Amino acid sequence: MNATERPVLSPCVNICALDEDDICTGCQRTVEEITRWSRMDNEERRRVLGLCHERAKSSGLIWMLPSRSDS
Repeated sequence: MNATERPVLSPCVNICALDEDDICTGCQRTVEEITRWSRMDNEERRRVLGLCHERAKSSGLIWMLPSRSDS
């Protein structure tokens, strides 16, 4: 992380409960990702956020509307 870049913020939404796969139902991080977050650099944090987004889409928590150009 360079000196001018701020740390990527945690995706925690204070809904801390693990599902049957040990994924947090609030932020979609694994236990390992949650415990390592404070030691991750921004690049790794961004990668984890991408994984969280994919997990949320896969589980149906979020869904994507097609863009206007797709219709």
